[in-house]
Amino acid sequence: MASNDYTDQNPLDSSSTSTIVDASSWTSADNSKDHPIQEKDFASQRLSKEQCENPDINLRVAAKDVNHSHFPQEYETEEAAGLVPVSTVLSHCNLANTQTSGDLYRTETALTLETQLSRRATTDVNFPFATEISDRAEFPDEYTAETVTGLVPVQSIRAFRRISKEPAIPELEKGVEEIEYVTFKIGDPQNPMNWSTTFKWCVTLIVSVLVIAVAFGSSCVAGGLELIEEKYHVSLEVSILTCSVMVVGFAVGPLAWSPLSEQFGRRPIYFISLLLYTIFNIPCALSPNIGGLIVCRFLCGVFSSSGLVLAGGTIADIWPMAHRGNAIAYFAAAPYCGPVFGPLVSGFIHIYGRRLDLIFWVNMAFAGTMFITTSAIPETYAPVILKRRAAKLRKETGNPNIMTEQERLKAPLSEIIRTVLLRPVMLIMTEPVLNLMNMYIVLIYSLLYAFFFAYPVIFQELYDYNDSLIGLMFVPILIGAMFALVTTQILERMYSKTISRRLPTPEDRLIGSMIGAPFVPIALFILGATSYKNIIWVGPSSAGLAFGYGMVLIYFSVNNYIIDSYEKCAASALAAKVFTRSAGGAAFPLFTTQMYHRLGLQWASWLLASSALPWLSFQLASIGLVGG
Repeated sequence: MASNDYTDQNPLDSSSTSTIVDASSWTSADNSKDHPIQEKDFASQRLSKEQCENPDINLRVAAKDVNHSHFPQEYETEEAAGLVPVSTVLSHCNLANTQTSGDLYRTETALTLETQLSRRATTDVNFPFATEISDRAEFPDEYTAETVTGLVPVQSIRAFRRISKEPAIPELEKGVEEIEYVTFKIGDPQNPMNWSTTFKWCVTLIVSVLVIAVAFGSSCVAGGLELIEEKYHVSLEVSILTCSVMVVGFAVGPLAWSPLSEQFGRRPIYFISLLLYTIFNIPCALSPNIGGLIVCRFLCGVFSSSGLVLAGGTIADIWPMAHRGNAIAYFAAAPYCGPVFGPLVSGFIHIYGRRLDLIFWVNMAFAGTMFITTSAIPETYAPVILKRRAAKLRKETGNPNIMTEQERLKAPLSEIIRTVLLRPVMLIMTEPVLNLMNMYIVLIYSLLYAFFFAYPVIFQELYDYNDSLIGLMFVPILIGAMFALVTTQILERMYSKTISRRLPTPEDRLIGSMIGAPFVPIALFILGATSYKNIIWVGPSSAGLAFGYGMVLIYFSVNNYIIDSYEKCAASALAAKVFTRSAGGAAFPLFTTQMYHRLGLQWASWLLASSALPWLSFQLASIGLVGG
């Protein structure tokens, strides 16, 4: 709808006496129950320039800010309806030009919202759950909606959605008649959803590579454990700890980065955390003792975890729900493909460079490159973009009641702490379905890290390979992941056809995990059955092909299932997933090597395969849920 449509039909909403519209003529709107005031003849009473500039002597000079008065002749003017829109006064008295834009005075009514919003408010996964009192949100789709004027009075949204409940916190409702929420305008270039498809894919690939860089950093020491043992004179178990502690940092960091990004945006958090991650690689390379290395590796995990927790949010910021699945597929593969590059690169550095510090310098270069690239991405988080726009409008107009709902319903610090720290724990304790899915993700992620420490044992004992050749054995995992990405595109097309026929259910997302579930135990049984000296290296190496394929499909499917199942608390559910996943990934490297030495190459692999079999049964049972 063009903006000039409001000059012919834009009656003042009775639920909002602050509604301001730009009109030069008025007609009745008999079919609007929300707008009982249907005729305004002020437009026919043209004010002269003298009337605009010379107020009556009885103007309330002492009790009114006369410097900002737009309608001083209010006390000597008569008109039929008894209500005068501000924009009409501004138009007749040529005051609109004194502001940055005449649109600042035009806001939406319940009638104009009819063609722009749904009667039922919807909540996107990027709703600021941690920093907003989400239970009282009346306009949760503020961050995804687009309106003609970009300003929606709170009373208009209440009238449109028939919200009449009494507020739970009365002090937040002072002056509620005047509060106007800021939204994106239709076709707004600052709305990340309106970016070109090419630029969206560039951003998607950048943040996916960022996740690869972070995951690479966690496993980059796997190919140089012998160098750590030699330099610091420690055991193998202690050298493995330098890998595990960074994964522990992955569990701690998101507790801070997620709510901070909701308050300040993605870009500042990317900039600060990735800069610190890059810097802390320096003491890792130069640490004089093993204690300093372990502490710095933990801090690297804390700072780099912003990439793991914010990359998915960035993708959700720029892609609408209908097209988000394809982009999420690349992100889903990144945290599982990234660790594979670690032993591949560090293995060659170990054999041909014999320098432990060079491993960390390479990691620092990779991290620094992604820090520069990611910092160049414009802000993508819609609530923060609108918050900055609201602050600009308040400054330009002098109206303190222009804001976002996040600002009006800002959660206290105690509530933020409860949401960030306690809600994920409560979900883990009270949601059996979430626990089952998280445990499945923990198993897959842990098995990936188990591969990093099982392969050196297998290929050294059987084929006497050095770390550089062992690193090459991880390539089939990457190939399997690439095949999984092709499959996810097919699954997304199937999902699109499903939602075109009926309402979707979270169980529709489980098809990918049902396809991938058999491949994980199959891969481990192959690994055990081919771990003999008389079998060529292709046998155990090919196990990675099946594992990479099943791993990515499972993670992609379960991640989407959790989001769809826990829509109103998706952020907390995902935080619980990241926490448990990282704990498992940190624990498995500590005993994998010893397990393969004690049980033998075959039985150790078969034991891991057996641990995945119950989950195969769980996925097969899900067929009934999807079919139902």
